[in-house]
Amino acid sequence: MYLDSDNRRQLTPQLALRVAIIGGVALVAFGLVFFRLWYLQVLSGDRYKAEASENRVREIKVQAPRGEIVDREGRVLVDNRTGLAVRVTPDDLPTDPAQRQDVYRRLGEVLKMKPARVERTVERQLEALPYSPATVKEQVAQPIVYYLFENQEDFPGVTVEQVFLRQYPHKEIGAHLFGTLGEMTKEQQREDRYRGVALGDRVGQSGVEYQYDRFLRGRNGASRVEVDALGSLRQTLAERRPAQGRQLRLSVDLDVQRAGQDALGGAPGAFAVMNVRNGEVLALGSSPSFDPNLFSKLIRPADYKRLSSEEAGKPLVNRATQGGYPTGSTFKLITAVAALEGGLITPDTVQYDPGSLRVGGVTFKNAGGVVNGALALRQALSVSSDVFFYKLGLEANSSGNGLLIQDWAKRLGLGRPTGIDLPSEAPGLVPTPSYRNDGYAEYRKCVAKNKPTPEEISLGECGFLDRPWSQGDNINLSVGQGDLQADPLQMAVAYAAVANGGKVVQPRLGQRIEYPGGRVLQELDAPVSRRLKISAANRQAILDGLRSAASEPGGTSADVFSGFEIPIAGKTGTAEKGAGRADQSWYAALAPYPSPKYVVVTTFEAGGFGAETAAPAARSILAELFGVKAGAAPSGDSPD
Repeated sequence: MYLDSDNRRQLTPQLALRVAIIGGVALVAFGLVFFRLWYLQVLSGDRYKAEASENRVREIKVQAPRGEIVDREGRVLVDNRTGLAVRVTPDDLPTDPAQRQDVYRRLGEVLKMKPARVERTVERQLEALPYSPATVKEQVAQPIVYYLFENQEDFPGVTVEQVFLRQYPHKEIGAHLFGTLGEMTKEQQREDRYRGVALGDRVGQSGVEYQYDRFLRGRNGASRVEVDALGSLRQTLAERRPAQGRQLRLSVDLDVQRAGQDALGGAPGAFAVMNVRNGEVLALGSSPSFDPNLFSKLIRPADYKRLSSEEAGKPLVNRATQGGYPTGSTFKLITAVAALEGGLITPDTVQYDPGSLRVGGVTFKNAGGVVNGALALRQALSVSSDVFFYKLGLEANSSGNGLLIQDWAKRLGLGRPTGIDLPSEAPGLVPTPSYRNDGYAEYRKCVAKNKPTPEEISLGECGFLDRPWSQGDNINLSVGQGDLQADPLQMAVAYAAVANGGKVVQPRLGQRIEYPGGRVLQELDAPVSRRLKISAANRQAILDGLRSAASEPGGTSADVFSGFEIPIAGKTGTAEKGAGRADQSWYAALAPYPSPKYVVVTTFEAGGFGAETAAPAARSILAELFGVKAGAAPSGDSPD
């Protein structure tokens, strides 16, 4: 810079350049600040406004109540009760272990729980569902809720959610039918049936709770509340009410269901009551049972272990649809159908029963060594002649008839799921030569490879198929012994098919879906039944034999149903299980005779003779079903 002749200051070129550079930098800096302010206020204003709002507005999910389950008369079987649950969201918990321990400690003080228990409860659930809120305690009091909201800064990740807890007012009655609830798992989330369901939401895990979950499950709501800068609750801003799930009406009759459970008396066993014409199930039960209210909240591992243990009788197992048992003489109905339709005998073919049958060095005897003499099918069913059916089993296995009994057993519904609207139904087993021969080949390979000791072999180290198929296996099958595995519902389907003229019905529980209150939304149509060709004369001969068994002198259950007001046809069954175990007791009844509408099947795992235990239980159920006095049910004198 210098002075000119007029004493004015002049910029040198070097100074002008510096001023220009400084001015340019200032202009760029101002532009950047202006652009940033414009970006924050104009472009991102809504986002930051929303974030600010979220800092003072919190949303509390309100779980939707599930739809009620009612019986055929509209009586409540399953409903709901409300509660407030304290939950921990994993993403919002402190990452520092020490800080997380402090949260657990403070929360334990509020909930009156030991901090270690709070930690175990949370960590166990987060291990199973890492991204799902973990429930610490359900049914907490309102003052605790207010305290947690007003001190939210001390409880990061802790939320309170209103929940609807499932309530089973009849406790153990029908527990296996209704099923249980549990939090949805990550594996279930991938299934289409759970689309839109959040991790941690409770969904049906068994029974009709699972089968009809999409109808019973409602739509969650939410409450939006405002808090101040300290996290204190100020007001409720908005509330989106949850939508309750649909009501499910079952074909079950609560009184008959209760009568069935009472008839079992807590002993291991099961029963099935079904309409033979359309497959509607009026009662289906298993014992020992359990209280499903345990599953309406967090179930303790000790409780689940107890309910699954062999010592407690595995109460969670539904023996009515999952119990694989030999059926004893109740299977003779199936053998009779196979023999008649396969041309082995006619209804009037006479065979002599000397009390035993010797085949291949093995003697097969009647129960109690009874000698029945000459008799045809009707009387053979009435007195339950084993030898009569042994001969049919032997002939079916050795006269070029193929798998005559096995084929008819499967046609009548054994060895396959019945298709009832319940999950996890077991198919059972109708043994064939290939089943035992293939199993025996595997058994020999196992023995050759592992060289088990005799004791290990006796314990089933290589399985129990330790010999190939023989004629004796088909003889045993003819009277429901040996490798046969069936459950009461399968036997009910088989008996119903004979009673209704050859229609193999598909059992069903669901009748219709309703709006809360009972207005019909959707009828659940009966599944299409399979049709079998069974001669009317053959069918009548079998029913006559079953009627005689329950009503005439010498009939295996005549004493049990003496004086009973409703005429029935029925068959006892006693299955030997070997290894020192008590016999399996069975009874299958069709009523009223001669045009049966219902079938009742009962079984006891250690009930002894069918006439001693299963038949009196069936009588009690039939009495409730028809609304008559049960009266005294004397035990039958027959050994079967």
